[in-house]
Order: sequence, then structure tokens, then C-alpha cells
Amino acid sequence: MTLLLRARARRALAGLLLLTATACTTGPSLENQGEVTAPPGDSKELIVGSAGFTESDLLAQMYALLLERAGYSADIISVTNREIYEPALESGQIDVVPEYAATFADWLNAKANGADAAPVGSPDLAATMKELRALAAPRGLMVLDPGRAVDQNAFAVAASYAKKHGLKTLSDLGRAKLAVRLAAGDECVQRPYCAPGLKKTYGIDIVAVDPKGVGTTQAKQAVQNGQDQMVLTTTTDATLDQFGLVLLEDDKKLQNADYVVPVVNRARAGSAGVRDALGRLNTVLTTADLASMNEQVDSWRRLPEDVARTYLESKKLIPKG
Repeated sequence: MTLLLRARARRALAGLLLLTATACTTGPSLENQGEVTAPPGDSKELIVGSAGFTESDLLAQMYALLLERAGYSADIISVTNREIYEPALESGQIDVVPEYAATFADWLNAKANGADAAPVGSPDLAATMKELRALAAPRGLMVLDPGRAVDQNAFAVAASYAKKHGLKTLSDLGRAKLAVRLAAGDECVQRPYCAPGLKKTYGIDIVAVDPKGVGTTQAKQAVQNGQDQMVLTTTTDATLDQFGLVLLEDDKKLQNADYVVPVVNRARAGSAGVRDALGRLNTVLTTADLASMNEQVDSWRRLPEDVARTYLESKKLIPKG
């Protein structure tokens, strides 16, 4: 991460602090229609936003390095609250953020149509992207193409348990007719992608939800020691091996299409130059790559900037040095 923020980065940070103090949960109205209809912009000084967790930091670092390789000046600021960074993206205080297709589509839909609006994100990537772009465009946002990397909810079991019962997929677990205690967040009881979906889509007998959180150490330990049989985590969880756990394939596509997508302010960063620079990542970055980089930061204590640079150099997307 850039240590010394240039002038525009400092102004963006000051603006974000003001937004933090004044923004309501619904964000600003769309009063500046000029920005919505303006042609794609090509500012040479860009601010890349990070949501403040490891994976978002890594993606932001890679975005900044790719933009700099393409001749842009790119600084990074971290804003952990989507209620703050999304309005800042609309206003041009932030120019680029890494997002997740289905989650961001549902978030924008709730912002536009109310918290009770029916979800628009789905396991169908094409349908999800269509909905996301339709919601983003009136806000002056452009959603660039997704790549191969996806960070979805996922379910893991002990490797020994999988071997004993011949499990590779969630369908296998449903057919095995085993009683399953699931370590997850307490909201799993009601969320359609979690306990209800596992029962409806796969026929898995979820006898209890153990509220230990999503992918927490406590939850994984509960599966490791046999207290629970399965844990809700994510596809980029890099610590499963440490607990002797393996993911079961979501072979019937229960989970939504949360592919990594760059979202940009169209009036400042909607140019072909930005699209091409960030699009170079789509041909190489995989879910497994993200998991490996997460592990390097979280377990090996490497800096996100160093991990991101090493990865891009290894893929020949930026020069070494």
C-alpha cells in the first residue's frame, strides 16, 4: 500500500470522513444526473478502495499495480463500511473497488428498492451481471467483466469423515442420509443458501446449527474434533488444511455467483485504458490463487502489497523489480 498519500488521496480521505459523519443508511440521492450520462472518463490519478479485509486488500493492491503499469497514478484507501465506500464511489471520491457480483447486486437492489426487495443475485452469473449492471448504471457506476475467481459460501467436512462416507459433493452427503450438525452463524437457520437450502436442494439432514460463526477457528475446531460434522466457510478459505478439512463441491449450484468484479466510477475511470488494465487479471486469477494469497497474508504474515506484487510478477503482468 502506498505509504504517502498524494493530494487527491488526502482529499478523498477527508471526504470519506465527512461521509462517515453524515451519511444515512440509504446513501445519497441521484441528484447529479450529469455524472450518470457523462461519457466514460479517463482520469490519470485514481483512488482504489479496499473494504479492509485481507482479500479486498490484496485485490486493491493488484488493481493499483496494474493501473500503474498502464500509466495511471493509483493510491489505495481502506474503507471497511460498504455504506460509506459505495456512495464515495458514486461521487468520485473513490474511483475503483473490488466487489462480488451477487452480493453487490443484492446490496444495490436493497438500496434502490428497500430492504425487503426480492434478491436479484443468483447462481447464474450472466443473469446476476445483467441485474448488477442495470442497478449500477443509474448511479454512474460501471461494472467491469468478472474473471475466474469466486468467493462464495462453501461447506467443509473433516477429510477423514469424507473418506469414510465417500463424500466429494454436497449431493453425496445428501444421499448418505447422515445426521449433520452444522457449525455456522446463527442466521444460517433462516438463510436460503444455508440450512434451508441444504435440506431443499441436497436433502441433507441438518439436525442442528451450532452458532460458532462463519469459518471461525472455533467452528472449524468443532468439525475437526467431531462435535459438528460440517462447517460453513468460503471458497477462498486458506486454513482448511490446518484443521484437516476439505470442501464438498456445490454441484447443484446452491450458492450465488459471487465472482470478483471491479466496479468503477464511470465518469472518472470508465475508459478502455482502465478496463484493459484491470481485465488483464481476469485471464489468470483463480479462486485457488486467492486462497493461496490469503494464506500468505493471514498465516505467513506477509504484507498484502508484497504478495500482490509477487503474484503479478509471477504471471508476467508487471515487470520484476
